[in-house]
Amino acid sequence: MISLVIPIFNEALSLKQLIAEINKVLLPMKIDFEIIFVNDGSTDNSEAIIDRLKQKSPQHIKSIRLRRNFGKATALSAGFNMAKGKVIITMDGDLQDDPKEIPHFIKKIESGFDLVSGWKQHRRDSLIKNTSSKLFNLVTRKATGINLHDFNCGFKAYRAETVHRLALYGELHRYIPALIAAQGYQVGEILVNHRKRRYGKSKYGALRFIYGFFDLLTVIFITKYRLRPLHMIGPIGLIFFLSGLAGATYLTYEKLILNQTIGNRPLLLLSVMSMIMGVQIGITGLVGEQITASIESLKKHDHQQPTQTH
Repeated sequence: MISLVIPIFNEALSLKQLIAEINKVLLPMKIDFEIIFVNDGSTDNSEAIIDRLKQKSPQHIKSIRLRRNFGKATALSAGFNMAKGKVIITMDGDLQDDPKEIPHFIKKIESGFDLVSGWKQHRRDSLIKNTSSKLFNLVTRKATGINLHDFNCGFKAYRAETVHRLALYGELHRYIPALIAAQGYQVGEILVNHRKRRYGKSKYGALRFIYGFFDLLTVIFITKYRLRPLHMIGPIGLIFFLSGLAGATYLTYEKLILNQTIGNRPLLLLSVMSMIMGVQIGITGLVGEQITASIESLKKHDHQQPTQTH
């Protein structure tokens, strides 16, 4: 069974054509499938159109309505929870993703991959959006070590077991390949046809790059340093402490050897504060290590508890 999860936010003009194109691809394949629309707080008549589509094809079309616009990560998570398919495909509802690519995703999954991401090599977007997307993908590729060309492509296919292990919130949907790869799953990509937007306008603004940077730091932490927080912030604390120690050593030399007055030197305050910050950062890392060790110990204890049957 194939599940299609499609987040919707004010895409009323696209929905009928999208369903027609999906049916044209999937019905001849003679496979069981479901289409799950997640209405992420649309303010147009998207919900009414989805209801009419459900009446025409209740065996295939399902929907979830969120009370307000929570964002794509929450919408995807809601769709994943409802999906029953062994393969789950996500795509946008604005007609830029071509349903003709669905069989290619399924074939790639069947070849052994756990997640297959689309690569919009020839994007039909503005120059600014294309350039910023290339920069985003380059930074993400270097930071995560995942060799994908298009992390932000919403057109993806998953084995069901991979999405049910995801905890999505905020804007983490952009980094799903990194989150899944960190759990040992195989991640791949295929070239997909990307079409020009016909209706509406893009839902993303310039702020997404600022939020994306913070989310990238979050992903790096939870994928590489979740079980060893001191390894991430320890070097930062060490740099602060050593720089402060170097300044204090120099001032000590001036005071004891050169007999200079150092009480009114800005370097004295800077050195002391740097050492204090270094110690505080190090202590924070150690506390994080203690918390992590306690959580892992509790998990191990729970797994070892014998189950009682009556």
